[in-house]
Amino acid sequence: MAQMTMIEAVRSAMDVMLEKDPKVIVMGEDVGYFGGVFRCTAGLQKKYGIERVFDTPINESAIVGMGVGMATQGMRPCVEVQFADYMFPAYDQITQEAARIRHRSAGQFTCPMVIRMPTGGGIFGGQTHSQSPEALFTHVAGLKVVQPSSPLDAKGLLIAAIEDPDPVIFLEPKRIYNGPFDGHHDTKSVGWAGHPLGEVPEGYYKTPLAKASVYREGEAITILAYGTMVYVAEAAVKEAEVDAEIIDLRTLLPLDLETIVASVQKTRHCMILHEGTRTSGFGAELIAEVQEACFYHLEAPIKRVTGWDAPYPHAQEWDYFPGPKRVIRAIKETLEA
Repeated sequence: MAQMTMIEAVRSAMDVMLEKDPKVIVMGEDVGYFGGVFRCTAGLQKKYGIERVFDTPINESAIVGMGVGMATQGMRPCVEVQFADYMFPAYDQITQEAARIRHRSAGQFTCPMVIRMPTGGGIFGGQTHSQSPEALFTHVAGLKVVQPSSPLDAKGLLIAAIEDPDPVIFLEPKRIYNGPFDGHHDTKSVGWAGHPLGEVPEGYYKTPLAKASVYREGEAITILAYGTMVYVAEAAVKEAEVDAEIIDLRTLLPLDLETIVASVQKTRHCMILHEGTRTSGFGAELIAEVQEACFYHLEAPIKRVTGWDAPYPHAQEWDYFPGPKRVIRAIKETLEA
């Protein structure tokens, strides 16, 4: 089986779908000749031509708006927004048009469209290249929101997203594009080569949406994480020597509550880990869901470790980034409560 980085896996997913389905097109800023800012689309225009893989003007609202129009007319656009931070001009098109078309047309039109966005920090991108806006999408009815944590899932989930009949926000954690990351910025990163989740089938396969993964089984506490934070959680668990269960959510909307509840009812403790800001972040929704479903099973309040309520700082990135030390402290506080 081939070894791929997440970049290569994302590219392979689009390659497979461009070949399989003539209705699939790829568009965005620099995705054609240049192959995308992170090279996720490198070589696709040469293989499939400028009518199916093409560059657009620097206008996110127009890019997404055109994708919405194409999707309603039977195409399956896979749109790239260069950084999730740049999606705000397109937010109106995403939330007022793409998310609502099925409902406002009483099912006469659907919007089978994927909007890919590199997300999160850890690459010294500063406040305009490091944001984690997933909570702005999970609040919107009509959208699906996906965030993979490995090359294997990235390809399978992206293929499933492209085939989905409704709009999917596909958030790619750029800190782990080239390898897992444990939150220690002063240690050498490990590449995907040799990692079991870097083994990716070259052909067609799907990873189902709305299904979480038990990344690590354990008995003492459940940690809910996604994207880069799955590996931060893993590092913290190893350093703390705690028998924790790590759930990789993979799809944030709709949420796989069944897997979450089963885990929390087993461990009776829960903590939540994400990069986005704390106040009204996705962790707040997770706490509410777990509290409603598992109140009589919990032995301690649910803790959350998140980004701070501040613009993402360039100079103090590693103070903002949720690292293993903060996770270990939260685990201990939960277990000792």
